[in-house]
Amino acid sequence: MPFFKPLTANVKMTAPISIPCLFMRGGTSRGPYFNRHHLPQSLDALAKVLVAALGAGHRLNIDGIGGGNAVTTKVAMLSPSTDAQADIDYFFAQVNVADHGVDFSPTCGNMLAGVGPAALEMGLVAPTPGETRLKIRAVNTGALIESIVQTPCDPKPRVEYDGATAIAGVPGTAAPISLNFMDVVGSKTGALFPSGHTLEHIDGVEVTLIDVAVPMMLVRAADLGKTGTESATALDADQAFMQRLEAMRLQAGKRMGLGDVTQKVVPKVGLLAPPQAGGCMTIRYFMPWQCHPSLAVTGSMAFAGCMLAPGTIADTLNPITAPTPQLVFEHPMGTMTVTVDYTLTDGQLQLHSAGSVRTARLLMRGELMVPAASWSE
Repeated sequence: MPFFKPLTANVKMTAPISIPCLFMRGGTSRGPYFNRHHLPQSLDALAKVLVAALGAGHRLNIDGIGGGNAVTTKVAMLSPSTDAQADIDYFFAQVNVADHGVDFSPTCGNMLAGVGPAALEMGLVAPTPGETRLKIRAVNTGALIESIVQTPCDPKPRVEYDGATAIAGVPGTAAPISLNFMDVVGSKTGALFPSGHTLEHIDGVEVTLIDVAVPMMLVRAADLGKTGTESATALDADQAFMQRLEAMRLQAGKRMGLGDVTQKVVPKVGLLAPPQAGGCMTIRYFMPWQCHPSLAVTGSMAFAGCMLAPGTIADTLNPITAPTPQLVFEHPMGTMTVTVDYTLTDGQLQLHSAGSVRTARLLMRGELMVPAASWSE
């Protein structure tokens, strides 16, 4: 008796669909970088393709290239910009790990680190000798970011990935990529403090609701029974704490004018505690249903805004008493430095720009295969 039943004549064989792809690490995140024009244009159809590509719906993403963690189920999609101020449009998708959810509402600053190199690798932008400056428009939020990529001549300009820059959460060193965020205030809500308050209470806990690069709810760790120095794994494992945090986040979303955020990854959540190793603040950043192993770039911008604005949660923990060009945040894997350009007028913060240095690495180039049934366009 055969070990398998032979296919009958009425079984239709359908070849998988191939999509040109760069697989890259961007900052402390990782995922595929696509040319947007190689993908379905409708968001419903696009979501189905990305779920299949990443293997969403399984905790290990065993049937796709996701890594079983929110920082490794991210997608960057690039195209020539339709904005006269920018060179590249960067469209981001956060694919869920264990279900078929795809969120197109946020952006990701770590994946952004790979956008400049990817645009150059794809031929969407021509490199210039020494370094290449690109203006990137984050489609999800409308933010404008300058990316500076090292492109030495060898003998023609090319992307340089090797270098001496280390970032916490990534082993080894690589070439620096400078990211300068402009017009970061009110990324989704149009206001620094969407609810109109620097401090307010949710379920009896004092919080700051802020929108700088990404909407966030910031809370003192001690007010939720935490030290703020716990590991990401330990925080994730405390289900009662995570459920309480989510209940508060849902209320924060409504107060920030974001509506029902049950299935959305914004607002994000941050825990704040006094610094332990010479930085400005100890922080834990939630994505939001899982603690980030280090820190998101966009999240660091929100923490910076909270640090600089008087009367916030951060101001009650470690007030900034003198002008400073940079802030250092302590996270589970080390530190992240954020450069800031701001003014304070009559106690009101004007945050002109914020920046960070990241690295990226091209891991693979080729074609990503998805089942034909996932492609509905």
